[in-house]
Amino acid sequence: MYIEQIYTSCLAQASYYIESNGEAVIIDPIRDSEPYLRLLKNRNANLKYILETHFHADFVSGHIELANLTNAEIVFGPNATTSYKCIIADDKEEFRIGELVFRVLHTPGHTMESTCYLLLSTQNVEQAVFTGDTLFVGEVGRPDLAVNPNLTSKDLAKKLYQSIHNVLMKLPDDVVVYPGHGAGSACGKNISAERESTIGTQKKCNYALQPMSEEKFVEIVLDGIAPAPIYFAHDVNLNKNGYQSVSHTLSKSLNQLSPKQISSEIETGAIVLDVRLPNAFEKGFIPGSINIGKTGMFAPWVGTIISPQKKLIIFCNNGEEEEVVSRLARIGYENIIGYINSLDEWRMHNQEIDIIQSIDPSGIVSLINDKSIVLDVRKRSELEIGFVKNSIHIPLDKLQDNLNQIKKTDNFLIYCAGGYRSMIAASILKSKGYQNITNIYGGFSAISKTIDSCVI
Repeated sequence: MYIEQIYTSCLAQASYYIESNGEAVIIDPIRDSEPYLRLLKNRNANLKYILETHFHADFVSGHIELANLTNAEIVFGPNATTSYKCIIADDKEEFRIGELVFRVLHTPGHTMESTCYLLLSTQNVEQAVFTGDTLFVGEVGRPDLAVNPNLTSKDLAKKLYQSIHNVLMKLPDDVVVYPGHGAGSACGKNISAERESTIGTQKKCNYALQPMSEEKFVEIVLDGIAPAPIYFAHDVNLNKNGYQSVSHTLSKSLNQLSPKQISSEIETGAIVLDVRLPNAFEKGFIPGSINIGKTGMFAPWVGTIISPQKKLIIFCNNGEEEEVVSRLARIGYENIIGYINSLDEWRMHNQEIDIIQSIDPSGIVSLINDKSIVLDVRKRSELEIGFVKNSIHIPLDKLQDNLNQIKKTDNFLIYCAGGYRSMIAASILKSKGYQNITNIYGGFSAISKTIDSCVI
């Protein structure tokens, strides 16, 4: 038996490759097929099944394209409906690869079709469970994504309680837990950075698996859930109904645009998505651009800030355009009309350049005394470690919906934890006509080390 976790950090997502006697299963693949095809080739194995734990909301699965390339069969659990050919498995149905067996465990709650896959060894011993978004390390899946007129988030939370207590917690303590996500994913409130665990460890350490009533479980699991990012419903639709190949997306997106073309597209509503790092972006950018640096949780932040229906023009460093388009395709963003690599040609056509001022934390005291307003764009939970006195708190994911709280005539000092999100926020405000914007280098981490008198 061979098990490999393929972890995609920018999505905080885990897919799995399991092999026995030359036959393989892949669970929850991302849209990039190449890593899986390379693994199959290197191990001289044939892909028999692609097991999907549910209709993913936070990324576009690679199940359809991978099935087309390998002739593997796609498997979903009960309650799934698709517009393409697949197996809709029954609860407790089993699928064999080599000497191993996967048993379907229907675990509704995160979504109604949510399913875990229990791996049984050659001796029929329960060895591991692939839990998708039902159970994470230290957390459970959010039960608010599949609500409809006949099903509330409380209804789903009750089903999740039953799935956790009547299915997963009844497994032996030594069964390994392989979750679908790690820290940073929006599919759970506070997922641990650990990428695997055991049922026994989760019974001891996971707050949601402690002894409690169903009513109490519903209360604590629903408390503090942030609104789902705007791209989630878009991705669910693609995962249910299909999508075009990544190669098609690349071929229609990789168009180098002239300044004249870019200006024309901006006038008709296109957004320039500048993916350079903050320290490069601040020195000069096309006016109106949104800066989301091509590091970390890049694609999820794009999906949180920008609608999937918006036309996008990518501003990136030379040679990065294919990578950026591919990473955006992972979350179903395919409305990309082209790219630009340099401001030089833009300047040569007498086009305006905008900048954002940034300062070191040591310089903010005098600006605060001059009545500048400090804007904190971190998550609410981050306030527990401290914040700047008298600052206004608007989380980045809620900034565009709360611009009525801040005046365009005021002067703003913006900070996050380390500087990545504050530049996103600064670019959003600039694009909305706010001119008196100053970013604070290093975020709260640097502020708290530099000027204790400003911090609570």
